[in-house]
This record gives sequence, structure tokens and C-alpha cells, in this order.
Amino acid sequence: MLLDSFVLGAASGFNGGDILFQLAMFLILLTLIKKFAWGPLMGIMTQREEHIANEITAAEESRVEAKKLLEEQKALLKEARTEAQAMIESAKKQGEVQREEIITTARSESDRMKESAKLEIEQQKEQAVAAIREQVASLSVLVASKVIEKELSAADQEKLINEYIQEAGEKR
Repeated sequence: MLLDSFVLGAASGFNGGDILFQLAMFLILLTLIKKFAWGPLMGIMTQREEHIANEITAAEESRVEAKKLLEEQKALLKEARTEAQAMIESAKKQGEVQREEIITTARSESDRMKESAKLEIEQQKEQAVAAIREQVASLSVLVASKVIEKELSAADQEKLINEYIQEAGEKR
């Protein structure tokens, strides 16, 4: 019951001094909050806003720089491809030149070997003809001595050989 009478008494009476005191305290508290909390809080918020703006600007600059670097890399890649193609073409041309040089060298070597073989064949032919003449001469002397049945002197034999060789050469 005591509680009921206290609640009823407080409700029935209007206390203006308490209200003014509470309003004054509220205003003082609001001023203190504005001075000590709101200012630093707004400073932190301003710093945060500037930091975010700087980060956005830096990101945009990085994006522009990355785009620029990408374009440079594309240009360098294109240039490298062009250089590689030029090197391939140059190598092909050099290969063709070397191939032609090798073919020319092989042909000249082949011609030289043919000429050398012809000269060797001609020399062997001449040696064979000389050997045959010599054999024919000795056989002729032998046949002639048998036919004549006499012995010839060395000078007569030489004369007879030369005559026979000359006759054999004319008949050819």
C-alpha cells in the first residue's frame, strides 16, 4: 500500500523544478558531447572520408597506369612477333642462299671430277696404246726374224720396229 500511495502522489503532483533541472542537465550534457565527442568524431569521419577519397583516386590512377602498361605490353608483343617473323624470313632466305651455294659447289666439284676422270682415262688410254705398240713391235721383230730366219743387229731391229709402228699408225 505504501507503494500505491507513493505512485499516486507522484502522479498527482507536478514538479516543475525537477523538469527544469533535468532540461538544464540535458543541455549541459549536449554541449559537452558537442565539444568533446562530436568534434573529434566529426574529425575522424572527415579523415576517414579523405582517406577513402585518396584510396579511390589512387585506385583510379593505378587502373589508368595498368591500362597504359597493358597497351605498352601489347605493342611490345606485336613488335616481338614482327621481329620474329622477320628473323624467320631472313633465316629462310639465308637457307636458300646456302642451298644454292652447296648445289653450285657440288656441281663444280662434279664437273672437276669428270674432267679429272677424262684426263685419267686419256692417260691410261695412251699408256695402253704405247704398251700395245711396244708389244706389237716386239712381236713384229720376232715374226720378222722368224720369217727372215736371220738375226738382226740392234740397229736393224730398231729401224724395223719404227717402220712397223709407222705402218701400223697409218693403217689406223
